[in-house]
Amino acid sequence: MTEDDRFKFLHTMIRVRDLDTSLDFYLRLLGMKLLRRAEFPDGRFTNCFIGYGDEASNTVMELTYNWDQNDPYEHGNGYGHIALGVSDIYDTCEKLKSEGVNIPRPPGPMLHGTTVIAFIEDPDGYKIELIEIDSR
Repeated sequence: MTEDDRFKFLHTMIRVRDLDTSLDFYLRLLGMKLLRRAEFPDGRFTNCFIGYGDEASNTVMELTYNWDQNDPYEHGNGYGHIALGVSDIYDTCEKLKSEGVNIPRPPGPMLHGTTVIAFIEDPDGYKIELIEIDSR
């Protein structure tokens, strides 16, 4: 085993309060796919793994839904954001805005650079940075 293959980034997990609303956001609005879903009745939670490609070759997200959670989760002051690359950030933000997605930072060049970014929020208020990438 070499230094480069000792670790592989598999997934990141966030807790969501309304699984159906979160799945609609990530699958329909952001174009991810539901890769697998597991119910754990004894633990009273559901895990959904979502992403843009299979888990064998892509980093994915795990949405954890705790069945008895009624209050919003606290994100803490250490959480930053999830980042997604998009080919047309202005069009993407317009479409998301028309779906009622909160866009606290509209698209435009970042403050100390030229990269075009925007920030949106998922249904639980998690920040997602959109970064315009070359689609060629």
